Amino acid sequence: MPVEIAPSILAADLTRLAEQVKEAEAAGAERIHVDIMDGRFVPNLTFGPIMVEAVRRSTKVIIEAHLMIVEPERYIPDFAKAGADIIEVQQETCPHLHQTIQQIHGLHKKACVVLNPATPLATIEEVLGDVDEVLIMTVNPGFGGQQFLETTLPKIARLRQMLDARGLGCDLEVDGGIGPATAPAVVKAGANVLVAGAAVFKAKQGVAAAIQAIRAAAQV
Repeated sequence: MPVEIAPSILAADLTRLAEQVKEAEAAGAERIHVDIMDGRFVPNLTFGPIMVEAVRRSTKVIIEAHLMIVEPERYIPDFAKAGADIIEVQQETCPHLHQTIQQIHGLHKKACVVLNPATPLATIEEVLGDVDEVLIMTVNPGFGGQQFLETTLPKIARLRQMLDARGLGCDLEVDGGIGPATAPAVVKAGANVLVAGAAVFKAKQGVAAAIQAIRAAAQV
């Protein structure tokens, strides 16, 4: 599967958000990743549907809204209306995960389930055939700029084996500490969508060059 790059605006300069999003799109980024944090599920507070609307006005590429929030089912319609194409929910916040996936699909959006580093793959085994994507967190969620957890690599590889064994074509995304140095290992393990925040928007060489560097490193 071709590797896609999803720059995370958590690391962007919000005073230049539209400009940086357009720069990422022009550089070939296939997606824009929006981290939604509520200060409850994770110890940080970030964006809401209004930010997704702002990004939607700035780009035509896929927008994925990563809901790191409790009771995501209450807010999924708002993010769908705001323009998110993919809605990503944490397994840990969804006691009725299958129902939440159905809710997302009912709004004609793609559904992704996210697992924290310590959450076993067994917790999503029953819904793998129902999702469009699975995201493995390669840091503990809540803050950008964290160091990649190498202990997540075997988990990524096991998930790729599970998907291939079932003949499932859903994407395998990774998020956390992704850059040119870590991209080769996660792609080799089986990931095909890479979320990168600081490695894109805080790179000294600029957004376009940073995306090109990650893409080049991912060609393993």
